[in-house]
Amino acid sequence: MRSEHPKTSAFVIALTGGIASGKTAVSDAFAELGVTVVDTDLIAREVVLPQTVGLAEIIVQFGEQVVDGKGLLNRKYLREIIFSDADKRKRLESILHPLIRVAAIVQLQAVTSKLALLVVPLLAEVSRQNNSYQWVDRILVVDVGPTTQVQRLTTRDHINIKQAKAILASQVGRQQRNSLADDIISNENSRVSLVTEVKKLHNKYLKLAAAKTARALS
Repeated sequence: MRSEHPKTSAFVIALTGGIASGKTAVSDAFAELGVTVVDTDLIAREVVLPQTVGLAEIIVQFGEQVVDGKGLLNRKYLREIIFSDADKRKRLESILHPLIRVAAIVQLQAVTSKLALLVVPLLAEVSRQNNSYQWVDRILVVDVGPTTQVQRLTTRDHINIKQAKAILASQVGRQQRNSLADDIISNENSRVSLVTEVKKLHNKYLKLAAAKTARALS
């Protein structure tokens, strides 16, 4: 059972998916329907800004070279380190994930809409380690095949196929990620098709939220 739910009146849906699966397209579609979006990717950037505990700890663990001349995190350098060393990647995650989780909960507690979408790209990886998002009400996975991911990654990030496949290999597999899902939405087709599916899920979640509220009041 998912427990320890943050004190929020919103019905919380965790949105996840592999890299380049289209999580932003899905979250944008939900936002257009009035759903509050809490994006841990954005939070991840905030917790490593200059003068933060997150950045200070990263410097301790990886050295002064992880910051540029302006005192900002050198993401390209850090990315090269962690994708070539699984132990260093786990060390970075052990710094960031707790900070991100706490900040996400704070944002969720301020939500006033009926639904809140919590975007957690690495939900499968985090859940495998410590079950830190077990309190969400629902898990929605954006699903695409690896061929589509590689095509999108090479185009979006201007990297070669070998690099794209290495990034995919660093994440959990498609089957394992989908096994966590309460709902799966495919993003292999058109934007119109995706929005249609989001609207169906939105209606479904509103009904689930109402049922949850009714149970709490009974």
